[in-house]
Amino acid sequence: MAAARGCPPAGCGDRALAELLLEFSRAQYRAKDGGGAAAAKVERIERRCLELFGRDYRYSVIPNAHGEVCAHYPRHIVLLERDAGPGRDPFESTVQVGKLQDLINRSKMARCRGRFVCPVILYKGKHICRSATLAGWGELYGRTGYNYIFSGGSDDAWADAEDISEEDSALRNADSQLFDKVRGHDIKLLRYLSVRYICDLMVENKKVKFGLNVTSSEKVDKAQRYADFTLLSIPYPGCEFFKDYKDRDYTAEGLIFNWKQDYVDAPLSIPVSLTQSLNIDWSEYQSWDLVQQTQNYLKLLISIINSDDDSGLLVHCISGWDRTPLFISLLRLSLWADGLIHASLEPSEILYLTVAYDWFLFGHMLVDRLSKGEEIFFFCFNFLKHITSEEFSAVKSQRRKSLPPGFTLEEICMLKQRDRGSTTSLSSDFSLGMESSPGAAGSFTYEAVELMPAGAQAQAAWRKSCASSPQAVLWSRAQQSEDRLPSTGIVEVKSSSSSSSTHSDNFLRIGSSPLEVPRSRLVSASDRESRLEEVRSSFLASYSRTIGLKAVPPSPSGAIGGLLEQFVRGVGLRGSSTL
Repeated sequence: MAAARGCPPAGCGDRALAELLLEFSRAQYRAKDGGGAAAAKVERIERRCLELFGRDYRYSVIPNAHGEVCAHYPRHIVLLERDAGPGRDPFESTVQVGKLQDLINRSKMARCRGRFVCPVILYKGKHICRSATLAGWGELYGRTGYNYIFSGGSDDAWADAEDISEEDSALRNADSQLFDKVRGHDIKLLRYLSVRYICDLMVENKKVKFGLNVTSSEKVDKAQRYADFTLLSIPYPGCEFFKDYKDRDYTAEGLIFNWKQDYVDAPLSIPVSLTQSLNIDWSEYQSWDLVQQTQNYLKLLISIINSDDDSGLLVHCISGWDRTPLFISLLRLSLWADGLIHASLEPSEILYLTVAYDWFLFGHMLVDRLSKGEEIFFFCFNFLKHITSEEFSAVKSQRRKSLPPGFTLEEICMLKQRDRGSTTSLSSDFSLGMESSPGAAGSFTYEAVELMPAGAQAQAAWRKSCASSPQAVLWSRAQQSEDRLPSTGIVEVKSSSSSSSTHSDNFLRIGSSPLEVPRSRLVSASDRESRLEEVRSSFLASYSRTIGLKAVPPSPSGAIGGLLEQFVRGVGLRGSSTL
């Protein structure tokens, strides 16, 4: 049976996380709501988030104490400026908090519910951002007119806007001027954050309510205002679909979205240049189950942020509080597991940070979702078991880029083993540059290697010597033919149907002193797996003691459900077995 929703027993797991989950499941967070015991609890959660960010980063805070910037964004919106931990990467954001706040105030009307483009992860100097989709005609006029004023700023005022479509020819000129203004400010904000890639998770081109286009998206902007950005349409099922996940005993394997529904009109569309290295058949996306779809989208996002340019990434769905935090949270946890961000945080700490900041403080409506059985929040953390392997590692992606043409990672590692302690074996054919760092290549240690082979003959000679050497590690590598995609174009698939602080100009800045020469802390593949499994186990234990899963109808044999069985084992009531 599901665990009761009560206070966690003394001494069980991480009390801070349990208290956070209880607060999350009982009340909807809104920055504009203040006072009372709930406000004190939220303040403790916010302080804890700032403390965890401050462990590794220098950051500034944009104040949003009463929701004046956005009613359902954190009251302390964090701008990460630099990874300031000992031995970290040297990349630093060029964004200035004063300029950023000005652009935010000007641009927030451009997006649904005022949920503007907000940077939430800093990786290699790039900002990974989140937001809602673009506001449509109804919301823009609803928010600036009679309904917005007399609703007291209600977030849903746009839903009552007059039923006049964006395409109404009588208002076309006025519409165009309004959209030029607000979307122009949105574009300036995106450019200031150096965002180039925009990943749209909507399954619709425009969200329709009561026959009215209440939201739009960059991919269908008629004036092509977002043409200079790289737009990716990667449709992903909304929170309603996760009721099916719950009803199937919390089993995502084999669960496939129905792409033939009338409202689904956004095909998958990805520039070919972003797909060539992933070895994924994107034309099959409508046949993927929920596990494979989430895995492939995450691989795509990791590949984008690991690109050689300095461009940032924006991820959004419709309102930006269901599907968006799912992928933001998975990105944060995956990069952390690789030792690339939040490197000083323990598993329980990164779990607390992403639950509190990425989900709770950014307005995920857990109370409502639980009441409807739409358990996308639970899915996110249980899904970690599906991304533990090295194929989801950003470290692996970086290493692959450094491999010389014609060589595999295994061959290079063999080369390093043979060449260690010898200055003559291959000196005429190769120039080696090595940097010691913990590896992520199975059971052996990989060190970053740059090879300048003399040519194909040198490569062939080396492979021949390895094959005949008694010290060589033997393996067989099947030569697989790969279908080469064209170098330009779009893959498009149509649907078949802080330590110190100072105050200045209303900004809080947390500073750290300059540190030693940066060096990233990388982790091995086995470490990545154990770190993510520890996060997942901690989440399952706390979730089961606080929120719990809704029991599903028993099978004819009376067997307990798969996930409930996991919970029984997770809290120590039954011996573990292979999950």
